[in-house]
Amino acid sequence: MSAGEPTPTARVPGGQAAILATVAARLAAARRVTVLTGAGVSAASGVPTFRGPGGLWRHHRPESLATPEAFARDPRLVWEWYDWRRQVIAACRPNRAHDVLAAWSRERPGVTVITQNVDGLHEHAGLEAVIRLHGSIWEVGCARRCHAAPRRWRDDTVPLPVLPPACPHCGGLLRPGVVWFGEELPAEAISAAVAATACDVFITAGTSAVVYPAAGLVEEARERGAWIAEVDPNETAASSRVDAALRLPADVAFDELAALLVTGLSACTNG
Repeated sequence: MSAGEPTPTARVPGGQAAILATVAARLAAARRVTVLTGAGVSAASGVPTFRGPGGLWRHHRPESLATPEAFARDPRLVWEWYDWRRQVIAACRPNRAHDVLAAWSRERPGVTVITQNVDGLHEHAGLEAVIRLHGSIWEVGCARRCHAAPRRWRDDTVPLPVLPPACPHCGGLLRPGVVWFGEELPAEAISAAVAATACDVFITAGTSAVVYPAAGLVEEARERGAWIAEVDPNETAASSRVDAALRLPADVAFDELAALLVTGLSACTNG
């Protein structure tokens, strides 16, 4: 199967169209594909990234709220931020990047998606087996880790009726089911992510590639012989280590790649 010929459009400059064709050809020939997604993949859905000069909430930086110390100091303030984020995300919908990756996961058994995002939009799009490195904003857990409660459980309530919410099992505080700054990532997620770097094509999409250990997955995939592509409008810390860089928004890039793969499949079927 070969990918279709690229056609430059208003949203895809000529140079990028050629790179799209190269990436699509690699995808078409690959048996195992792994995609690492970051905040840039959800940008087109309207999910705030909290980075840059506009990344403040009530004059607080996210780094000052998403920590165990912040929660111990002022759990209500931390929960007010997460409750606001949950309400914002609840109004968002998956974009074409989410939809394409969900479709690939259904149609191609060798596709694995690893995400640094906590927004749940991959699952909303129908992706069932996503590897979540940083947890989910839609899950909660007992801050005391009481024996009566599961480690994590899903709660889609927006807005939460009481802040901070209480554990229904022990009456203590609930905490968001996310990984905070200074906490270790779930061992099972890291193990699954590292195993997924044994692939033919590895795509890093919408991530600055500076947060470890997720950033190390690019190098791990390269050492295992994977062909590496980056999808990001801007150059990142990983750009010098990839084989192809698509300087496009994630929703545009994956929409174009999906179209090229369909064109290539049709050409093979009709040829």
